[in-house]
Amino acid sequence: MSAVSTAGVLVAGSPALGAPATDADGLQIAGLVALSTCDWPGKLVATVFLQGCPLACTYCHNPGLLDPRTPGTVTWQQVRDLLARRHGLLDGVVFSGGEPTRQAGLAAAMREVSAAGYGVGLHTAGVYPKRFAEVLDLCDWIGLDIKAPEQLYGAVTGVAAAAAKAFACLRLALGASVDLQVRTTVDPMVLAPADVAELMRTLAALGVRNHVLQTVRTEGTTADFTARLEAFRALSGAN
Repeated sequence: MSAVSTAGVLVAGSPALGAPATDADGLQIAGLVALSTCDWPGKLVATVFLQGCPLACTYCHNPGLLDPRTPGTVTWQQVRDLLARRHGLLDGVVFSGGEPTRQAGLAAAMREVSAAGYGVGLHTAGVYPKRFAEVLDLCDWIGLDIKAPEQLYGAVTGVAAAAAKAFACLRLALGASVDLQVRTTVDPMVLAPADVAELMRTLAALGVRNHVLQTVRTEGTTADFTARLEAFRALSGAN
């Protein structure tokens, strides 16, 4: 997932209260970037960050978005208002997080975005296959995080069972007509070059044609992770 502060303007406000969970107005929105050039390759988009994620990735740079009990700070109406002003200026909207498929109102929000004439993008770690299947046909582009070879998922995410779910979502996406980019952030303290090569072979065998390796960064991560990564790089010469 991209960091909340990567680009554009972070809009904050008071979330709607009492909205049904399946209604877009019930979304817990942690942040809204009004203009991003990096969240959907080749597109100018607004990025909506949804609260809550069940993973605990070593390199998480949005730790404030993990707790699902944290209320939103932006209303869906603010997103509507932004999109009403940006016709002709934005190509689409990317739903990021956190893990956006955690929230039942995602599908309704995506339908609104599409009906307003915008493309729909999704950043996901593939944690909820059933919800992913429900929104798959609503997406024009998906950035799917495949964190590691299956046997190392627990070491990266803290949730070993997430591997099967992520690969299930990958298979669903590969069977659809959606534009798909698979991303892997390489934590060199967990993934050795041989592990990365293994994952690349696995993904290629499954039919993945667009796989991007991302260098781990320390922006937004914990002080402990930053210190350990810097020490590791100093000892190993890793980048």
